[in-house]
Amino acid sequence: MRSYPYTITISSEKGGVGKTTLASNLAIYLKAMRDDLPVTIFSFDNHFTIDKMFELAKRKDDKADVHALLLGAAAREVVHTGQYGVDYIPSSTELADIHERFKGPMTLTKMLAESGLSGIVIIDTRPDLNILTQNALYAADRVLIPVKDMPSLENCRNIFALFDQRGIDKKSLSLIPCLIDSRIKFDGIFKDQKTLLRAFAVNRGYKCLDTFISKSPKVESLNTNPDGKIYPILTHARGTEVHGQFMEIARDILRNHDATEESRACLYHTWLIEKEARKKESYLSRLEGLVDRCLICGSFFDASPDGRNFYFETSDRASRGFLHGDCVIEMLCSTLYGMSRDSQAYGTARMVVSSDKAGKRVSLFALRPGGAQSILDYRQFSSEGEELFQKDVEMPGFDSGEFDGVLDKLYLMLNEALAGYEGKMREGVWLSVYPVDSSHPEAILHEDNYRAVRKIQQCIADALSDKL
Repeated sequence: MRSYPYTITISSEKGGVGKTTLASNLAIYLKAMRDDLPVTIFSFDNHFTIDKMFELAKRKDDKADVHALLLGAAAREVVHTGQYGVDYIPSSTELADIHERFKGPMTLTKMLAESGLSGIVIIDTRPDLNILTQNALYAADRVLIPVKDMPSLENCRNIFALFDQRGIDKKSLSLIPCLIDSRIKFDGIFKDQKTLLRAFAVNRGYKCLDTFISKSPKVESLNTNPDGKIYPILTHARGTEVHGQFMEIARDILRNHDATEESRACLYHTWLIEKEARKKESYLSRLEGLVDRCLICGSFFDASPDGRNFYFETSDRASRGFLHGDCVIEMLCSTLYGMSRDSQAYGTARMVVSSDKAGKRVSLFALRPGGAQSILDYRQFSSEGEELFQKDVEMPGFDSGEFDGVLDKLYLMLNEALAGYEGKMREGVWLSVYPVDSSHPEAILHEDNYRAVRKIQQCIADALSDKL
């Protein structure tokens, strides 16, 4: 059975509120209270506190760090067994070049869902809301936001605003008063720091933990000492208020972990599977609707599957399928240059049409009434939907069903693709033809590729409407 992590993100735009102390010590408490529960921690900050606290020995592979994880390395390749039984992923100073990979808000969620990590994962973030922090927020089952004063409380609004912008439920967000100095007292109903901060938090609609973390000289000394080491509260500050406060926070986290049937990573992975299933279903339905032969030469593809270099589709999607490359090139020679195989300069025209300049563009065929006879509005578009070429082609005999020997292949294609009731052309419907990879022509019907087709079709529709 596949495992998915329960993710906790520690975040605040304000520095000095105790994020890393909270993240690192919470990991130790969780592991101590439930030894069989895997606990993994990593940081997007570059102060290396996580490494100093959990590193057992000097690493042999300096590249097995959080930078490698974000580039796509498997979790098993970068996770290290650390002190106190806590697993950790070493920090990195090279995360600036990662941001381009994380334009999507759920990129980290997807990575965690596919990481193979289980138990609890704790993410310590930078004191800003860059794209990595945003990804860590959206990936979290619980977000703990340390606040110690009014400025840090005011900064919380940006985190809540991010969730509103993305339409994400804010129930995962919880404030926790940190570094509370019990010596500070006020007159009136708000008698101390924690009461004041909670009151202001509730007034703004923020959820706040009942537990808080006190300011403690003893705890502060654990990070600054002659040994240059970082010691955990669990083992070096057991007689302080902070020890009991971390016990309460850890119990609260474990209760929420146990009550969560499917973590965010699990839910996201389920959604991805369903999304892929929908993509596959759409792809298969597009395959089922394809014409089984080339509209120009009439050859059936089951007998002649090679040479399918082009895909065609009408604007109403009533007719879709593939065309042989040779047929399309010959048809374009007649459409663009009025030449058939018997023409003297046919070879030159074919070379021009077959070149990347002309043969790799998207072609539009739109019938336009022109008085005594129909006119073909022929255009070429780039793969980005930019119009590159336009030509009106007179079509003598097309309306009466006569073939003239030069445009006969064009007439065949248009009749087969655009004919409707009693052989009349479907009004307002046009045909577009797309170059494809002949070794795997069906790839154009895959979701991402077909989305590009739809985008070009919209560009074509806009270009035609501009001319009307």
